[in-house]
Amino acid sequence: MASTQEKATPCCIPKAKDDINKKTSSSSSSTEVLQNWSLAVGSGSNPSEDPIPKTASMATLIRPVEPISDPPATKTTTTKGISIMTRAQTSHPLDPLSAAEISVAVATVRAAGATPEVRDSVRFIEVVLVEPHKHVVALADAYFFPPFQPSLLPRTKGGPVIPSKLPPRQARLVVYNKRSNETSIWIVELSEVHAATRGGHHRGKVIASKVVRNVQPPMDAMEYAECEAVVKDFPPFQEAMKKRGIEDMDLVMVDPWCVGYHSNADAPSRRLAKPLIFCRTESDCPMENGYARPVEGIHVLVDMQNMVVIEFEDRKLVPLPPADPLRNYTAGETRGGVDRSDVKPLQIIQPEGPSFRVNGKFIEWQKWNFRIGFTPREGLVIYSVAYVDGNRGRRPVAHRLSFVEMVVPYGDPNDPHYRKNAFDAGEDGLGKNAHSLKKGCDCLGYIKYFDAHFTNFTGGVETIENCVCLHEEDHGILWKHQDWRTGLAEVRRSRRLTVSFVCTVANYEYGFFWHFYQDGKIEAEVKLTGILSLGALQPGETRKYGTTIAPGLYAPVHQHFFVARMDMAVDCKPGEAFNQVVEVNLKVEEPGKDNVHNNAFYAEEELLRSELLAMRDCNPLTARHWIIRNTRNVNRTGQLTGFKLVPGSNCLPLAGSEAKFLRRAAFLKHNLWVTPYAHEEMYPGGEFPNQNPRVGEGLATWVKQNRSLEEADIVLWYVFGVTHVPRLEDWPVMPVERIGFMLMPHGFFNCSPAVDVPPSTTDVELKDNDIATKPILNGMIAKL
Repeated sequence: MASTQEKATPCCIPKAKDDINKKTSSSSSSTEVLQNWSLAVGSGSNPSEDPIPKTASMATLIRPVEPISDPPATKTTTTKGISIMTRAQTSHPLDPLSAAEISVAVATVRAAGATPEVRDSVRFIEVVLVEPHKHVVALADAYFFPPFQPSLLPRTKGGPVIPSKLPPRQARLVVYNKRSNETSIWIVELSEVHAATRGGHHRGKVIASKVVRNVQPPMDAMEYAECEAVVKDFPPFQEAMKKRGIEDMDLVMVDPWCVGYHSNADAPSRRLAKPLIFCRTESDCPMENGYARPVEGIHVLVDMQNMVVIEFEDRKLVPLPPADPLRNYTAGETRGGVDRSDVKPLQIIQPEGPSFRVNGKFIEWQKWNFRIGFTPREGLVIYSVAYVDGNRGRRPVAHRLSFVEMVVPYGDPNDPHYRKNAFDAGEDGLGKNAHSLKKGCDCLGYIKYFDAHFTNFTGGVETIENCVCLHEEDHGILWKHQDWRTGLAEVRRSRRLTVSFVCTVANYEYGFFWHFYQDGKIEAEVKLTGILSLGALQPGETRKYGTTIAPGLYAPVHQHFFVARMDMAVDCKPGEAFNQVVEVNLKVEEPGKDNVHNNAFYAEEELLRSELLAMRDCNPLTARHWIIRNTRNVNRTGQLTGFKLVPGSNCLPLAGSEAKFLRRAAFLKHNLWVTPYAHEEMYPGGEFPNQNPRVGEGLATWVKQNRSLEEADIVLWYVFGVTHVPRLEDWPVMPVERIGFMLMPHGFFNCSPAVDVPPSTTDVELKDNDIATKPILNGMIAKL
């Protein structure tokens, strides 16, 4: 992600002027935030100032790390009389790799190749930060970076021992060798010494490397583009399209899909893709919807290693669906329609600027603070979430939050739809498919954008400008009460801080959001939109496995599943493992002497003592939820402090238990899994789900250890999904469907943490004008 450059944009305001006003403030205090807000008045008029422009040539994208000279050491003395030699730290241990660090890591691995042929054959799937152990993060947050809180470190008898600098950052590279079809993992140290002392080569140091057998890494956008070109240039394919009346290959869309694993023919000894074919209609529309004309009956299998078509068969001549006049979705006449004329401008204005503060990747808002990161696979990552609670200080809630996998299984048993079981994170990468939010009104108000850097297939560094959006939103009423006797009322409006990114995976768009609320809640939300993945029908044909949405077109039923991994730390300082998980179900009291009126019910708690006991499913009939508690901290009533996981709408897979995709997605069989923290346990389907022949790899295998959870460093894996029975209203582009869950304080505070939210400015002005304070003589008061 981008460095500490700050950008705030009042987005989607009609252009009034083209200049950009800049305001910079600074302070000598180490805890005060340095900000440089840019006010862009016009929509889309906020160009990134990142040093690596997206339009730069590939040669300019790869830049060496400049030698970093150590600043003069300054001697300071703590209150305990400890002498500390401090050094400037350029990056927090959790900051995503910079463009320069990615370049160094790539160059280091490439230089390690034994021959020019080996060096030329390596392809780079991902280059990510090796996230340090939690004690390193605690050290950084205590003395080197905000929140500058030494109390984060555990106390020792002789007082704290503070090193002069943090350990060197490391990069982890997943590398694919096109010549040998091998996948390897490399660890490269990005120390300043190695960047400065190698005769100007600016290389890192290889710490470790290993070849991972019998796997295929995720696919890359460059491979997809090359695959499309190969298929469109294949003469038998061109002949098959001519049979369907298509001779202009520029109209043809080839969407490569990973083959998954259905039999030994899909084994990872070959790198395979089975494309889906679509065809645009000739029109003047600038975004002609090619997904409106699926091409069926053509079987294509592509060897992605050698980029050749290895299987081709024109199995069934299914006529192309006729051009649907409702297929396009661009504005006004460009889609052949007329836009509404009664939509008035709605502007989000914050005359004093935003309430949040940003220092690098460290965010402070109201009483919340956290860090943000970004990976090619997960996209947005939230680190070190904490709440500043008066004299109780900074109270941790979670160490790391992210969406680690998503699976989209289709319910049509016909070819090719039965093979549509996409692992969009593990096979493609949510982060690598993220949008630049400069191109649309995804966010409103004052916005802080963060850029994201990652490697492309050939090792070049690419930048997604304005990839992550940080902004505030009004969220209606926070709380309210009116005294019916006097007519006096108190009301507060709710505001939330939202961090988000949006990605496109083929036809679908997914927006991933983390919302932080003033009453201590954290909401995870996914917004689904985009275009349905369609099939073609023969004249007069219908299918019960989908919905007919236009002549010759139907949309198969399918499901979308998402996995949130939450490394919790409720009231736990670094090094503490004092959390447990309790399941709560509402029970109806049996009729009898304790329930003579037959109205009684109560909440029953059960401690999830081990991993196998913690494989749980949602149950709305008992209002089931789960509480993550600290086993050592209590509130004013003596109850253990905690946060509860409140499910939203949810489902389980509707496929049979022997469905092929469940071999790789055994984690979908339950809505909740709980494990003790293990550094290497990151992805519920294992690191390489693409063409994975191993059954139940990942989460379903880890829990067989049945480790104790009674007092542990808890990791929650929450699986949530939506079953999509397509509607005509989902065409041609689907209105957003929302799904998610809530983390809600449960006994964490002694009372409502939102009671101190002040009235809004509008409320104060009303009271000054004696409007809001006048008693209301409603019917009840009149009777009194």
